[in-house]
Amino acid sequence: MPKAPANSAVRKADPVLQSLFDVQEATLPNGLRVRLLANHDTPVVSLYTFFQVGSRNERPGITGISHLFEHMMFNGAKKYGPKMFDQVLESNGGRSNAYTSTDMTVYYEDFASDALETVLDLESDRMRSLRIDDDALESERQVVMEERRVRVDNDITGTMDEELGTLIWKAHAYRWPVIGWEKDIENISRKDCEQYFRTYYAPNNAVLYICGDIDPKKTLALVRRYYGDIPKGPKPEPVLNAEPVQKGERRAEVRHPAQSPALMLAWHGPAARDEDTLVLDIIQYALTKGEGSRLVKKLVYETQLAVSVMVDWGWRVDPGAIIVYLELKQDSDPRKVEEALYAELARVATEGLTERELQKAKNNLRADHLRELATNSGRAHAMGHYEALLGSWRDGLTLPSVYAAATNEQVKAVAAKYFAPERRSVVTLIPAPGGATDEAVDGAADGKDAE
Repeated sequence: MPKAPANSAVRKADPVLQSLFDVQEATLPNGLRVRLLANHDTPVVSLYTFFQVGSRNERPGITGISHLFEHMMFNGAKKYGPKMFDQVLESNGGRSNAYTSTDMTVYYEDFASDALETVLDLESDRMRSLRIDDDALESERQVVMEERRVRVDNDITGTMDEELGTLIWKAHAYRWPVIGWEKDIENISRKDCEQYFRTYYAPNNAVLYICGDIDPKKTLALVRRYYGDIPKGPKPEPVLNAEPVQKGERRAEVRHPAQSPALMLAWHGPAARDEDTLVLDIIQYALTKGEGSRLVKKLVYETQLAVSVMVDWGWRVDPGAIIVYLELKQDSDPRKVEEALYAELARVATEGLTERELQKAKNNLRADHLRELATNSGRAHAMGHYEALLGSWRDGLTLPSVYAAATNEQVKAVAAKYFAPERRSVVTLIPAPGGATDEAVDGAADGKDAE
């Protein structure tokens, strides 16, 4: 269970959110967990399948196999052959997508409620009997290799992010990119895929979330009918977090065709279940959420050292990283930009946020949280995300109360703890001859339609 925060007395479900989540839960004999949430406002349904597998579960030699499987899962199975998944779904007015991250792989569909049984048939077919053959593997391998060339090898942020990962982590699986190393992708075998599928795509490693215009009792009966005979897989091996404590700043330079220099910096952060995680959410929003945020105002508008600045603090199962990315002006000195950034972070650690900054961050966090829950798809995704990273979807309902109760003293303590120089890794982009490159979407979490 999540570690209780310092203000655990206020960690209770938000009554507004609690009223939205009358969830029916069940676990099938084969281990498949099911979460059903009825909403009869419109005759539509969203179905999410969360598999507890991501690049964190890989090893050298098969890095990228989780993301490769995201593609393989659309190649047909025993009942519905190649290309039939999308054809059948779209002919029933539905749409699908998927994404892979460090900690999970997620497949989801939005469709009219009268297509529910068809979608369950489609999804259970590929969980039970995915088509894995040499032709399908080679086809998807080439697609992923091309994606890697576009989103990493020929992309500024992708190249920098990949280099940064190898600085931050020395032992943990987070050190390799979700898309995998090129030579590993080239050499993943059919045998590797078959073993990976049996272990990580088994019902006992999955959770099904169905939200929308459903009758929970009838829906559970359908789930039992379509998924109940899928056999359990072997228990996945636990992931060992053997990452040593960082004892000094780490640096690297990347030379890549570009118009201007750039900086990507990271500090070791906590795991999603740690009490400091939600305080870092507040700090992230205060630093870069909106044009009036602290770093945007200081580094982009006042000193004009940077063209843009962003903070990426994403929850992970194991301790993650707080990443800052700055696009600089052509004549900016990266070292001076670093000094200005460190000065602002030190101010947060010693002075905290202003009352207005703190309240604005809390307001924006609550607004984004509620905005995500406005749709069936958003609620299903939120439940899956919270359960995968916090241990229970119910913990997501407590977020507003924890954010609201956070104090400036917590902000200062957390900033001082995590923004220490010895926890820092820095990648500097040095523009190389060859002209500018077009930047693609960052490849930290890959989706089917975005590839």
